[in-house]
Amino acid sequence: MPPERYAADDAREWPNRARSRLAHAKDDNPSVLLEDLCSDAQQAAEKALKAVLMFRAIPFPYVHDLAELAGRLAERGEELPSDVTEAVSLTDHAVEARYPSFAEPITRVEYAQTLKLAEGVVRWTESLILRNPG
Repeated sequence: MPPERYAADDAREWPNRARSRLAHAKDDNPSVLLEDLCSDAQQAAEKALKAVLMFRAIPFPYVHDLAELAGRLAERGEELPSDVTEAVSLTDHAVEARYPSFAEPITRVEYAQTLKLAEGVVRWTESLILRNPG
């Protein structure tokens, strides 16, 4: 069953998009490269952080840099759990994993770690926004 939808300027819509990207990242079809799944996981974390920024009425740029997005939250006094601070490393998947590169292919272990980090950010976001719709 699809989630309830909200307007684009409603912070509750952003976790929907984050959860959708996370579901895509978990679709471990053998035909799909792990790099592409990691890119989707990064997008899930990115949309989740942008959801919290919107929820807290903090302006944000449309960038893929998770450290920048998390930094904006921290600057405004948001207490970031370790799941979020560790997930800033997923920024590498925003570009490097999206395109062919000379880097080594993503391993199953790296993929599992990426999913775990993205899931943590999405869970944290949902706990803030969906349980406290403000």
